[in-house]
Amino acid sequence: CRKRQYQKNRREASKCLHTSKGGTYMEITGAQLWVKALKEEGVDTLFAYPGGQAIDLFDALYGQTGIRLIVPRHEQGLVHAADGYARSTGKTGVCMVTSGPGATNMVTGIATANYDSVPLVCFAGQVPTRLLGNDAFQEVDLVGMTCGICKYAVTVRDRARLAETIKKAFLVARTARPGVVVVELPKDIQQAYGDDTYPAEITVRGCPPAGSASPGQLRAALDRLRHAERPLFLAGGGVHIAHAEPELTRLAERTGVPVVTTIMGKGAVPSSHPLYVGNLGIHGS
Repeated sequence: CRKRQYQKNRREASKCLHTSKGGTYMEITGAQLWVKALKEEGVDTLFAYPGGQAIDLFDALYGQTGIRLIVPRHEQGLVHAADGYARSTGKTGVCMVTSGPGATNMVTGIATANYDSVPLVCFAGQVPTRLLGNDAFQEVDLVGMTCGICKYAVTVRDRARLAETIKKAFLVARTARPGVVVVELPKDIQQAYGDDTYPAEITVRGCPPAGSASPGQLRAALDRLRHAERPLFLAGGGVHIAHAEPELTRLAERTGVPVVTTIMGKGAVPSSHPLYVGNLGIHGS
């Protein structure tokens, strides 16, 4: 029955063509736009667990190719799996759950990934916007719960801003110091029809474009190093993210400056290197 309804919705949507200044576009549901966004962002693996407020997202995934869907036994396993996927592949991990207990089961995994600078985008179904803040069945304030343990958390309240919000989520998750972004998708936003356009690029304040350090930053760092009385390099996980381990080792050898690391930075310089001192922090020396 769901398959027939899905096919009917697809046929109806294909007839809804509109013209704007940017050209002709087709109206699709928010859930269908969400699937399109995943494909545009290069997502090939999705960790997701079904539920009432996320069922439209699953329906939109039905019959799609190019995205491998992995359904775990529990939402906490789901978010940890997405975390591990991101660490092992270098890509942005993506997961999706329903509202209420589905969303709260992700909290530990969100904190884990964010503190370890793992790029992760977590989508959660939510009750319709008209019911937000009314203690509806299985409604929890996921944004309020996670805003202190992620880079960015948002509830999409306008279908017209859905594409921009998803694009921003992926950009924020992987830009500068990577981390976790939480996006709540209310059920009425998932079902609402709208523009099928997904932006190729957006500009987000605080998210610098990818690239090397500027000459000014390098000169400032060199000046600090020249005037340091007891110079010491503290290397963190960003060295691994940038694959800059050989460069850091050569820098230490040319300057003779000793190196200490955080837990996430361990291995940035070989532990057997004479300039490597050890770890700092609660588990360091």
